[in-house]
Amino acid sequence: MARVCQVTGKKPITGHSVSHSNIKTNRRFLPNLQTKRFFFAEEDRWVTLKVSTDAYRTINKNGLASVIKELRAKGTKI
Repeated sequence: MARVCQVTGKKPITGHSVSHSNIKTNRRFLPNLQTKRFFFAEEDRWVTLKVSTDAYRTINKNGLASVIKELRAKGTKI
């Protein structure tokens, strides 16, 4: 699962680098991924997730338990 957010599914997209002379060359826009350990109190253990900073805000808003419940419903092993 390289460069893919486990919560939101964000992954690299492509675009162009545009020079001063308007020459366009291909480039990749990478998501802002962080490997973060969360303490999952319901199971009394630490969970390591590769999440984007947007997903980190989602976890803070909705709670870790609801996010993990959704991930397990999708079939992700955690």
